[in-house]
Amino acid sequence: MTQLENEIQAIKVEVVSMWTLVESQLNKSRIALLKFDRDLAREVVLKEKRVNAFELKLDRDCEDIFALYCPVAIDLRFLLAILKINTNLERVGDIAEGIAKYVLESTSEFDHSVLAKTDMVCMFDEAIKILTDTRIAFEKEDTILARSIFKRDEVLDKINNEVIEKVSECIKENIENMNDALYVLSIIRKLERVGDQSKNIAEEIIFYIEAKVLKHQEEASGKS
Repeated sequence: MTQLENEIQAIKVEVVSMWTLVESQLNKSRIALLKFDRDLAREVVLKEKRVNAFELKLDRDCEDIFALYCPVAIDLRFLLAILKINTNLERVGDIAEGIAKYVLESTSEFDHSVLAKTDMVCMFDEAIKILTDTRIAFEKEDTILARSIFKRDEVLDKINNEVIEKVSECIKENIENMNDALYVLSIIRKLERVGDQSKNIAEEIIFYIEAKVLKHQEEASGKS
C-alpha cells in the first residue's frame, strides 16, 4: 500500500470508531430515558466531549492529507464525504446529549403510557438501527444498503408528522401528563433529525463510491 492508501485506511478506522461511539451515545440515551437512569444520562453528557474531540481530529487529519498528497478521483471524493459525515455524526452526538439532558431535567420517570401512545420507543429503536446500518454500508461500501436508508427514514417522518395529534390526546386524557408529553414531543423531533443525518450520510457514501450526488439529481428532476 502507498502512504496515501495507509492514511486513507487510518481515516476509515477513525471514523468508524467515532460512529460506534455515537451509536453507543444514542443507545445509552434511550436506556436512560426508559429506565430513568440519571447516572447513565450524565455519562452521555460527559462523553459528548469525546465525540467533539473525534470531530476536530478527523477534520485536522483530512486537512493534512489534502495538504500533503493532493488526492484525486475516489480518494478526493472519500475525503470530501468524510468531512460531511463527520459533521453529521457530531450532530447525532449532540442529539443524544440533548435527550440525556431531558432525563436530567425531569423530576420523575416518564409516563410509559405517553411513550407507547406516541410510538417514541419504536421510533428510537428504528433511528438507532438506521444509524447502525449506515455505518455498515460505509464499512462494506454497500450502496444498496445505503439507498435503503432513504425509504426507512420515511418511517421516522411519519411518526414525527403524527406526534402533535397524539401528544394532544395524551394531555386531554390526563393533564398531569403535560410535561412528559411535551418532553416526548421534543425527543421525537430530535429523533427525526437522526433520520435526516443518516440520510445525509447515505448520500455521501453513494457519492464517494459512485461519484453521484443524489441531492442535485433530485433537485434537477423536481424542476423538470
